[in-house]
Amino acid sequence: MINEKYPELMNRFLRYVKIDTQSDEDSKTIPSSPKEVAFLRDLSMELETLGLENVRTMPDGYVFAELSANIDDDNVPTIGFIAHVDTADFNAKQVNPQIIPNYDGHSEIVLGNSGYKLTVSEFPSLKKYTGHTLITTDGTTLLGADDKAGVAEIVSAIQYLVTHPDVKHGALRFAFGPDEEIGIGADHFDTDAFGADFAYTVDGGPLGELEWETFNAADARVTIAGRNVHPGTAKNSMINAIQVAMDFHSQLPDHDRPENTEGSEGFWHLMMIEGTPESATMRYIVRDHNRKQFENRKQKLVDIAEQFNQKFAHEQRITVTINDQYYNMGEILKDDMRSVNLAEAAMRSLDIKPIIEPVRGGTDGSKITFLGLPTPNLFAGGENMHGRFEYVSAQVMTQATDTILKIIALSQQ
Repeated sequence: MINEKYPELMNRFLRYVKIDTQSDEDSKTIPSSPKEVAFLRDLSMELETLGLENVRTMPDGYVFAELSANIDDDNVPTIGFIAHVDTADFNAKQVNPQIIPNYDGHSEIVLGNSGYKLTVSEFPSLKKYTGHTLITTDGTTLLGADDKAGVAEIVSAIQYLVTHPDVKHGALRFAFGPDEEIGIGADHFDTDAFGADFAYTVDGGPLGELEWETFNAADARVTIAGRNVHPGTAKNSMINAIQVAMDFHSQLPDHDRPENTEGSEGFWHLMMIEGTPESATMRYIVRDHNRKQFENRKQKLVDIAEQFNQKFAHEQRITVTINDQYYNMGEILKDDMRSVNLAEAAMRSLDIKPIIEPVRGGTDGSKITFLGLPTPNLFAGGENMHGRFEYVSAQVMTQATDTILKIIALSQQ
């Protein structure tokens, strides 16, 4: 599919997703993976070739770049656009995208020779894309539209502005970073060096998503020290760490799990459990839009541990370690809605219906907003992200690029 306005958008996206940039949660380096470093190095060279100024790599791995204003108006805000280059924890090696032109809105899409397929019965969102060109996986990997669609859309908007100097704009800032998927990419984002008045992450899902409220998020580790003895003489002596882990988890409300919640409902999500009778470990992620309820959820884990430890003759057999990951950026943005209002106006002027609702997740914008730079999240187009059923519409990617340019245009009014 050749897009007359953004002729490189499709090829750029396909080129990006074929490069493995999966971040590594177990790494001790920043960025977490040399694959990300290599991709960001090549991307910085691409930005320089396009004609951006002050392209530089920051200590945390972010690539920053600038485009000077071509208008003389101090009242026009400096706007930033941000995307991440890493992909999620699913096979990202040898991504082989499929292109489905003029999708009919109802047929199944066979994903290569993997034995998997996209069907409307399982994925009703397909109905929205009648007549679209869809880009899917071959069923063996993720696609990487999260967030290489956002990267491609921002870079294509940059290319359009550079090749159309008659299009007026204020000063613009761009950032591309690592490690969003493992929750640490924006920990040290240098908002002062970036130099924007407000910004947008282009990291959302379907057409029209405009997100300015997110979860509050924490990671919780529960470690259990058991006492393993011969099961034949175990009465009143054995403390089976695996059983304790099961009992611990059963103390949490059945409803407050991801599979049972929606909208603004928070949850505890058991991500991992492993162990032996001697020792066991559990990992939870804790989520809630409401800060007070978020704090209560964290405290609940601590309280359960204390109750269990009392039963073990006050021995410290259960330890809970909690680390906050990000907070609901709506707490900050509600007091400065310029960025949100501008994005909403841009979408409406393009006949895109804004979808504004609390996102059941977070973005780098969550952290960047709390670092002092208001940063809501714009749609990038991906569906079914983080797995083999991921796909994106080429038309929606075009509309995302249009939205970026419209935000820039409307900021001058």
